[in-house]
Amino acid sequence: MDNNILHITFLLSLIIAIIIIYFFVSIIRYHRRYMRLQREKIFAEITIRETERKRIAGDLHDSLGPLLSAVKLNISTVDIKEPGDREVLEKTARYLDEIIGSLRRISYDLLPNTLERKGLLEAIREFITQVNVRQSLNIQLFVVKEIRVPKEKEIHIFRMIQEIVHNTIKHSQAGNLQIGLSEEGGYLLCLTKDDGKGFDKEKALVKAQGLGLRSLESRCEILNGILTLESKPGAGTNYFIKIPVN
Repeated sequence: MDNNILHITFLLSLIIAIIIIYFFVSIIRYHRRYMRLQREKIFAEITIRETERKRIAGDLHDSLGPLLSAVKLNISTVDIKEPGDREVLEKTARYLDEIIGSLRRISYDLLPNTLERKGLLEAIREFITQVNVRQSLNIQLFVVKEIRVPKEKEIHIFRMIQEIVHNTIKHSQAGNLQIGLSEEGGYLLCLTKDDGKGFDKEKALVKAQGLGLRSLESRCEILNGILTLESKPGAGTNYFIKIPVN
């Protein structure tokens, strides 16, 4: 009798253990499937956004830009003798120059042509040069080792560096930003360091969208990379990015 009870108890324990194991395995599978679907959703959203940016940049560069240049050319050919009218015409031409310049900057921010023509490193260098001219932030780029990145990953890495620079300008009140790039063991390594006011990391992660951190995390995730953020009030901000490029 006792043996039967022990046998039944053992069978019940085994069944319960199997149910518990199956339950946990199901949760793990569901979580993995959910994460995969989330990654695919994020990738699709970012791809759609980049496609739309490319389309708008093309329209600005190929349609609106030449049209405004033609308007300026036509204005310059108008023969006006009245000094007042000529002054108005010259002012209009200056306004057109400003609009054309703004369109070029917007088109570049949407999709840098250099990225398509010369690759990631030259696009980053050109972007930094433009920021240094327009902003008070002094950016230094250090390339420890030449990097080779697959074409489909270049736009995401460029956007991440662009986002870090914009975050630094908008939030950090920094005077200097250093960006280091290298490739080691099949991984792209990017380290950035600013001398700004820093921030409370935990609070920033709670409202990550406000600092553009969500975009960085999403792009890093779809590239199977690692993003590390270090910051505290009064001590500046450091980003470390590690992305497989093989």
